[in-house]
Amino acid sequence: MFPGQLAGRTDAIAPGEVVFNTSLTGYQEILTDPSYAGQIVTLTAPQIGNYGVTALDDEASRPWVAGLVVRELSANYCNWRADSSLTDYLERHGIACIDGVDTRKLTRYIRSEGAMRAAIGPEELGVDEILKTVREHPSMAGLDLTRVVTTSEPYEVAPRGDPRFRVAVYDFGVKRRSLQLLAARGCALTVYPATTPVETVHAAEPDGIFLTNGPGDPGAVPGVEALVKSLAEVGTPTFGICLGHQLLARGFGAETFKLLYGHRGGNHPVKDLSSGQVEITSQNHGFAVQTEGEEVPGAPGLVVTHMNLNDRTLEGLRHRELPILAVQYHPESAPGPHDSRYLFDGFVEIMEKRRARA
Repeated sequence: MFPGQLAGRTDAIAPGEVVFNTSLTGYQEILTDPSYAGQIVTLTAPQIGNYGVTALDDEASRPWVAGLVVRELSANYCNWRADSSLTDYLERHGIACIDGVDTRKLTRYIRSEGAMRAAIGPEELGVDEILKTVREHPSMAGLDLTRVVTTSEPYEVAPRGDPRFRVAVYDFGVKRRSLQLLAARGCALTVYPATTPVETVHAAEPDGIFLTNGPGDPGAVPGVEALVKSLAEVGTPTFGICLGHQLLARGFGAETFKLLYGHRGGNHPVKDLSSGQVEITSQNHGFAVQTEGEEVPGAPGLVVTHMNLNDRTLEGLRHRELPILAVQYHPESAPGPHDSRYLFDGFVEIMEKRRARA
């Protein structure tokens, strides 16, 4: 048990999987990242909230975290862009926060014992009642959360300037920054619900398909094999990130597994195996694709392109013959370093080459 003071929503128990994020800034982007649905996020930076919040930094229409754990929730904020305090923001959206926690101790515990079910709750309800809620809460393993975070209806995002390509976006929990970066490269986007039949997307004849980030267990998302098989048959250039990367790999026969405590933060070193260059990346995932060295068992058509230098887990792949590439991390970098934004340019280049051959 880790005691502290409640902020935000204080009148109910907030269960979820407790994880930690090592980013020094970007708490609002983290709160609104749909990939964090169902999770209580522990921020390792010692003071949170000192630059307030602004609607311009929301990555979705609402926060998706189940709860927030901090060492010190700043009572004051100072930033010319800010329009409210983090405390007010949490209260307005009904997000439970616990302040004054020894987040260093909690992070070390998660690193040794793994991400696990937990809850934030008021002391007056009693430890037994809170523990009962924790035990009844489903494990992240085997949990499909894409249906919770995906858009209910298709919508359009206009390109900046003249449209160059039409891109279909499968929304498993997309962040606004990804859409903005594609639009900035001349892509006219149609964002589809995660349950959209592939026939609907192919009927629109897009130049490319973007498979987004998202929460939950990739092995629990239904219909992925049929989706990827259809992509392979048509040969439409396809780019997947985070959960989209995992779904692509599974579609081609790979297996995924749950990491002990996952990768979450803006300081993860990833090596590009073709160039030898190391990127400092933004990451947020609790599952990974199974590999043996630089091979992907069960998926001979896939080639490993990027490797995590901390634990040697798979961070990127491409198909040997088809115009398909994917990375485990978050090249949109919201928050985080911008080292990996070149991947969006790579996706555009693949679409350009396919059009030139048509």
